[in-house]
Amino acid sequence: MANTKIALLGTGLMGAPMARNLRKAGFDLSVWNRSRAKAEPLADHGATVHDTVAEAIAGADVIITMLADGVVVGGLVMDEAVTSAMKDGALWIDMSSAKPEEARAQSAHLGALGFAHLDAPVSGGTKGAEAASLAIMVGGDADAFARAKPVFEAMGRPVHVGPSGAGQLSKLANQAIVAVTIAAVAEAMLLVKQGGADAAAVRAALKGGFADSTILQQHGERMTEGNFEPGGLTKFQLKDLDNLLNESGQLGLTLPTAQMTRDRFAEFSNNMGGADKDHSGLYLELLARNGLSA
Repeated sequence: MANTKIALLGTGLMGAPMARNLRKAGFDLSVWNRSRAKAEPLADHGATVHDTVAEAIAGADVIITMLADGVVVGGLVMDEAVTSAMKDGALWIDMSSAKPEEARAQSAHLGALGFAHLDAPVSGGTKGAEAASLAIMVGGDADAFARAKPVFEAMGRPVHVGPSGAGQLSKLANQAIVAVTIAAVAEAMLLVKQGGADAAAVRAALKGGFADSTILQQHGERMTEGNFEPGGLTKFQLKDLDNLLNESGQLGLTLPTAQMTRDRFAEFSNNMGGADKDHSGLYLELLARNGLSA
């Protein structure tokens, strides 16, 4: 995709480092964010900052959205002022986390207007975004995926997982595993701490075994050090679990562990002021359950 022009909409915790990596790869990049102040530092990396979505996407071959949810993205996709500013044959890649049904609706709408669409949510958090090592789960047409692959590879490791909506379905599966593992790691870290073991040494001892994971090593450390500055926001983890349970309900499935974990995240987010804390902060909800302070 030589000389490809990209517009990236949403330059928050994830979008900003993704934008920097697109520039490192040499792509011509325009950016927009609802709060312009969050986008302005990207000008130092060679991106062009715009005040409106229409200005940002004008002439872009590829539009990437990294926004709060499918409702926000859908508002742009369905906005005639936005789509009328798109270049003929442009490809819209939504890398936000949304519902599979939202991805399919966006794809159908854009397809009817002559545009391609991929749903390509990511996993890896801010560290993965900064290191360009994101796991990228892509749903949509195989030819569109092949077209977008060089763009994806500037940000991480893309895998085509199926038709439209399959990327978001994969992300929901990912988020179920993440959420339940955070809950398990929180219990393990509390157990070893209260039992008198060295939590850092325990994590080192488990490294490479069946219980090892990025969540154990990174979030286990966050928990025992009390560092809940956001990498992955609790409110977004809760949103993803709600989307997961919505999808499983439509499929006639009961996911009891995911439901129980979702309810704990809801308690932490809604009743304990944890919405804007890192999702590893579920550890604080566990402490409260046990009558313990941080």
